[in-house]
Amino acid sequence: MVTSTDSPRQRLRDTIVDAARARTVAAGWDAVRMGGVATAAGVSRQTVYNEFGSKAGLAEALARSEVDRFVGDVRDALLAHDSDVRAGAYAAIARTLSTAADNPLVKAILTSARGGSDELLPYLTTRAEVVLTEASGALIDWAGDHLPGADQAALAFAADTVVRLVVSHIVLPREPIEETATALADLAVRLFSAAATARR
Repeated sequence: MVTSTDSPRQRLRDTIVDAARARTVAAGWDAVRMGGVATAAGVSRQTVYNEFGSKAGLAEALARSEVDRFVGDVRDALLAHDSDVRAGAYAAIARTLSTAADNPLVKAILTSARGGSDELLPYLTTRAEVVLTEASGALIDWAGDHLPGADQAALAFAADTVVRLVVSHIVLPREPIEETATALADLAVRLFSAAATARR
């Protein structure tokens, strides 16, 4: 999202990423070309290359943009429930799953992957360290505030485990969102509780 405090370069990058997102949603990542993104963004093809280096670099920036959206939603859901760990975990997981299910970019990525192309999919799966790092960080920050004295290594493991499971259910959903969120929230509580008592 562009704000008045963004630098001109950041606004340029955001415009290009938005154009790439729109083209991916419309035609799939395989159909995205740097020249087409440049035209849609109103800049030169060389400008796109200067900013992102390659199509892979643009893919990473596109994934980063989506991660920022998700992580912002996760933080909002967690904070809305203050110290209620179970309610916060459920709200964050349910919101993430429902947002992903309704996200046209995620749908475009998964559709192309099922058709035999997975060029963009890895950025939203376990090979995407940015996803795991940012989402886990949100959980660690929140849990750390409400579980003072928790073992940090155990807390980090708990957050990483929960995030990996949520991502796996985004990529390959099995049960209704409410059921999945309930099961994962229960697991999150057990893992966070174990972290809180690890040093006692």
